[in-house]
Amino acid sequence: MKIHEYQAKDIFARHGIPVPPGEVVTTPEEAKRVAEKIGKAVMVKSQVHVGGRGKAGGVKYAENPEAAFQHASNILGMDIKGLIVKKVLITEAVDITSESYVGIIIDRSAKKPVFMVSPAGGIDIEQVAKETPERIFKRHIDPLLGMSMYEARALGYKLYDDPKLVNQAAKIILKLYEAFMASDASLAEINPLITTSEGQVLAIDAKINIDDNGLFRHPDIEALRDMDAEDKSEMDARDAGLSFVKLDGNIGCIVNGAGLAMATMDLVKYYGGDPANFLDIGGSSNPEKVVNAMKIILRDTNVRAILFNIFGGITRCDDVATGIVEAINRLQPSVPIVIRLTGTNEEEARRILEEVKLPAATSMDEVVQKAIEVAGIN
Repeated sequence: MKIHEYQAKDIFARHGIPVPPGEVVTTPEEAKRVAEKIGKAVMVKSQVHVGGRGKAGGVKYAENPEAAFQHASNILGMDIKGLIVKKVLITEAVDITSESYVGIIIDRSAKKPVFMVSPAGGIDIEQVAKETPERIFKRHIDPLLGMSMYEARALGYKLYDDPKLVNQAAKIILKLYEAFMASDASLAEINPLITTSEGQVLAIDAKINIDDNGLFRHPDIEALRDMDAEDKSEMDARDAGLSFVKLDGNIGCIVNGAGLAMATMDLVKYYGGDPANFLDIGGSSNPEKVVNAMKIILRDTNVRAILFNIFGGITRCDDVATGIVEAINRLQPSVPIVIRLTGTNEEEARRILEEVKLPAATSMDEVVQKAIEVAGIN
């Protein structure tokens, strides 16, 4: 789950990370009022779940309350990468002398959190990794032992030479680790972490992504979910017990099991297609899940074919076949459907599909190539 910058800053502040004061507003009049209260130059920052806000014109410097009013008027309602700005953060502008990057994610191969820091802050870390990878420094943290001041200071020295700045950065890094672990986050980052002309180190931006699997422990964080900012299909999939992520391709994929879903998308790419989604119906044999999956896939107007790839273990092939037939009867899809079913009750599933003239393939290569063919790709 993603949360907005102002919400992430609230979490940072609760853990003692220094952030500039500010308030989130929804009207230009409120923006002017907050700027007057702050009493100095402010930043007007769009609050949307997407990067590149500054490049899109969604972050502006306002030297006085009137400028804050004008910038808020321009930014509110702006479309940034398909998301409409409904809130802006009015926060104190600070005098920046340097910008760095500090972030922490889960390294699944190492089974540990890993810090990444770079003295090249203020730009996408992916760009730094691509152009100057030698400027990114990593340190894994043992989750049983936690993070020590020694480890935090070692990272701080990758950012600054001045021991006073290193000490401030080390404290922030320690607190960022605390916030990350306490929130069950999958990512927490400060970009940029800045120094001021007065020698302060501040987090002037904040980003936290929360692991959905940990939300049951954090009803206060789940309450921060912005329904307007989330894809409706992903919300409906979550409510239906499906794992769904929308992509930009045109082959709709309905698969059981996350590993098989990833392998299916890889194979679609291998044969020259583009998957339109990741959709895992899980281990349930409930035919209604298949109907719900088809509803979600068919909302995407880019989809030119639907690919079922089912390996029946706990999931029964005949139940999936029944769900496919029910979905076709109820939804009347206009795009072609190709199917691979193998495993538990496979023969019964084939019989069900043959009654509605839907043949089922037995191999992944065959069904993927067929999906690309009927979609008119290549």
